[in-house]
Amino acid sequence: MHNNDLLHTEKILADRKIFFLDLKENARGKVVKITEDVGGNRDTIMVPAEILGDFIAALTDIKETADSH
Repeated sequence: MHNNDLLHTEKILADRKIFFLDLKENARGKVVKITEDVGGNRDTIMVPAEILGDFIAALTDIKETADSH
């Protein structure tokens, strides 16, 4: 993917970590690229846009559990 495929980006700072959330589009469709940067070391996952609702619902459930303990 090239930067011109970038539709939206968000950046989250958390202690010594930086998270980048990039919505991108290519010939196969839209995807959210989630990158964690810790001191220059990066790990990335790709989440297809069509399952974002399920992904966010799962994260919401996890947050509710974390908040209750």
